[in-house]
Amino acid sequence: MISTHGGDDPGMIGLGGLKEKGINLEISLRLKEVLEKNGFTVVMTREKDKGLNDENASNKKAQDMQRRIAFLNGENPVLTVSIHQNSYSDPTVSGPQVFYYENSEDGKELAEYLQESLNRTLAPGRPRKVKGNTSYYLLRRSKGTLVIVECGFLTNPAEAEHLQEAEYQQKTAEAIGEGIKKYVKEKSQNLVKKS
Repeated sequence: MISTHGGDDPGMIGLGGLKEKGINLEISLRLKEVLEKNGFTVVMTREKDKGLNDENASNKKAQDMQRRIAFLNGENPVLTVSIHQNSYSDPTVSGPQVFYYENSEDGKELAEYLQESLNRTLAPGRPRKVKGNTSYYLLRRSKGTLVIVECGFLTNPAEAEHLQEAEYQQKTAEAIGEGIKKYVKEKSQNLVKKS
């Protein structure tokens, strides 16, 4: 699992100077706990407020992203979930949304399980649908099944407030965990049927 941003990289800056990196880490740590309680082995890219880049790197962001991909390629996980928070110029826009690499059927399937679970659990006013993408670095460079989960919009006042609440972070983590469990169960059943 990837907890994005960290250290010098705050990620998106939301209302009142709210930093994405802290919310990403909180939700990621909660998700790790949820998954481990269900028997999953979870490997994190970070568990503290620090990036994967060197302090003196000329392009810290690029080095951080490259190291995330190298880490994933070394670990070769069954699936990867990258936790993020969204932003938009219109402060009324809200709701979680899951992105997948457009050419990945497994990525799309995982994204759909996660999106359905997030929509059901968090009950956004206007539920979003999964979205294919070919430009996000992590999606393009990952060899395995990877999705990006935008848990909400830090530019929406109500959602930004919720995303700072421990209870809402837990609900978000549990929704993502439920989607992962359903995806893995479905994949396992399909493998049994084929053998």
